[in-house]
Amino acid sequence: MAAYPALGRLAVGLSYALSYGFVALKALFGAFGVGSVVQYVGALQQFGAGIQEMLFVLADNAVYCRHLESLYAFLDLPNRKYQGTLPVEKRAFCQDGDMEYEIELRNVSFRYPGSEAWALRGVSARLCAGDKVAIVGPNGSGKTTLIKLLCRLYDPDEGEILLNGIDIRKYDYEEYLRLFSVVFQDFRLLAFPLGENVAASQDVDAQRARECLARAGLGGRLAAMPEGLETPLYKEAGGVEVSGGEAQKIALARAVYRHAPFIVLDEPTAALDPVAEFEVYSRFDEIVGERTAVYISHRLASCRFCRAIWVFDGGRLVQQGAHEALLGEEEGLYARLWRAQAQYYQREG
Repeated sequence: MAAYPALGRLAVGLSYALSYGFVALKALFGAFGVGSVVQYVGALQQFGAGIQEMLFVLADNAVYCRHLESLYAFLDLPNRKYQGTLPVEKRAFCQDGDMEYEIELRNVSFRYPGSEAWALRGVSARLCAGDKVAIVGPNGSGKTTLIKLLCRLYDPDEGEILLNGIDIRKYDYEEYLRLFSVVFQDFRLLAFPLGENVAASQDVDAQRARECLARAGLGGRLAAMPEGLETPLYKEAGGVEVSGGEAQKIALARAVYRHAPFIVLDEPTAALDPVAEFEVYSRFDEIVGERTAVYISHRLASCRFCRAIWVFDGGRLVQQGAHEALLGEEEGLYARLWRAQAQYYQREG
């Protein structure tokens, strides 16, 4: 691509030489006076600068087109997943008009492509409508992998995942994805206005966006922003820089705004200070409402706010139950993890 600017400069140089030579010969043979020479030379310089700028723009466009080719090639990649056709329907009508869905995992096992190790092995569990479930366990125990399977980023190698008693692969893929509102650890905010970051769209319901930000604990920060929901994020003119904790709250507000039946949060408070974290979990039911919520956490104190806890180790679901019941299993992994974390908060002596 570097050849384009070089060719542009060569072409402009040749045009200058030929044009100046033409003007000089005309002046030499008396076709026009000295004043006209100055006028023509100035015009030629402007013309040459315009040609050079045009060639540079064409060179840039050639580079951008190569990038677009890669983008379109990516967008045109075929979806190799099995594409079902069944519409997603609620299991039963709920009086408040919301989300009667139930997910069941039956002996689910999974290996990442190219790996011989099982990331999940023989996992069976049930996620009922309105449940609030925490998923805990050591690093690499399969927690995030389970979320990826629920969201059909991957399909199980063995076993099946059922939605209302039907294998999720039989449902229309796009329709199934709309059931989930997910915040992964590596979420991103964009250099767009705050409201568009919450709505993930240019079409923003302002009142709803404000309510979601307030529920996520960012109402005060929103009130202090110079343009409210129209305030651009990051290094735009008049934009604001948000902290890691504020970014996480915006991501949480985005998940709530989507209003999907299932809300899935992967380490939703990792960047929050202890006070802000306590506020989020103490208001967790208010934030997610009647939706079924699943979240991954390494801070076991947050599990006290959940109705059920799934404990993973080595890709297996080794325990499940409520906080107090799991603590009662003194030799269980959950109780050992709890004691390991609790010792740092206990006063010595």
